Amino acid sequence: MNSKLYVGNLASSVSEADLRVLFSQAGAVTAVELMLDPTTGQSRGFAFVTMASGELAATALNDFHSYQLGGRHITVTEARPSQEPKGLMSEGFDSRPFGSFRAGGQQRESRKQGGDHSRHRRRGG
Repeated sequence: MNSKLYVGNLASSVSEADLRVLFSQAGAVTAVELMLDPTTGQSRGFAFVTMASGELAATALNDFHSYQLGGRHITVTEARPSQEPKGLMSEGFDSRPFGSFRAGGQQRESRKQGGDHSRHRRRGG
């Protein structure tokens, strides 16, 4: 098991110190990261707690999942690896000019059927 845990459903009053005290009951805590909103500085309601070993993380997960802290039942799960941010050239985007292809690589069908398409009319012949 990974030694990093995700802790969710946190009350806004819960601090990093509160989490460190709680999780240290299961064993050595090496890091606590309370996620804050960059604009307001308020808690975003979740944190990451890193335990000294996978065994200690498993103990903390068993002991504190659904534990009541700050008036809420917290969620404790194994943290998943972060995903790389997708750039413009990543999957799902294309470097070809706009409108030339549809998603999935299918070429756009011509729309020359019926209606007044004055810009598509052939000039005298």
